[in-house]
Amino acid sequence: MSGIDRPRIEAAVAEILAAIGEDPARPGLESTPSRVADAYAEFFAGVGRDPVDDLGAPVPLESGRQAETVLLRDIEFRSVCEHHLLPFLGVAHVAYLPGEAVVGLGRIPKVIETLAARPQIQERLTEQIADAIEQGTAARGVLVVLDAAHTCVTTRGARQTRSTTVTVAARGAYTDPAARAELIALIGHGAE
Repeated sequence: MSGIDRPRIEAAVAEILAAIGEDPARPGLESTPSRVADAYAEFFAGVGRDPVDDLGAPVPLESGRQAETVLLRDIEFRSVCEHHLLPFLGVAHVAYLPGEAVVGLGRIPKVIETLAARPQIQERLTEQIADAIEQGTAARGVLVVLDAAHTCVTTRGARQTRSTTVTVAARGAYTDPAARAELIALIGHGAE
């Protein structure tokens, strides 16, 4: 990861350990700064990357044809809340109404992964996913629903261990309440 300054992260983690009264050199902690640097390189690998690049080149549909809704449900993601640098974990549901082309189904989870791999808030992440898919596919409509548990809520402060947060972003045809309601109903029906 070119943007990750490992020595600086390691020094900062060692300083945090010392600041809480621990000995960063004691057995069990001596490798912690390096481990945290490894984790941060993974958690923040999306910083500076363009998620639209993850979509690749759209595949044209037959001339004069338009596809109906494409819906991917239960795409697992993890991100790090920018307020406390604690993880939040959840699932994304993404629908788009193709224009004259479609993208590979495996490309949409890559967009989510890129955008989630940076310091985030869920509200912004939802909007950024919708924007990237709309821009990269020229879709007639996009709907993104994220449902995530935030460890800053479940493990500290309020300690609401079963709490999740749901955010929604709609573009184009899916800003229509009836179209959005139909998709939300489809999202709610898992494999049975």
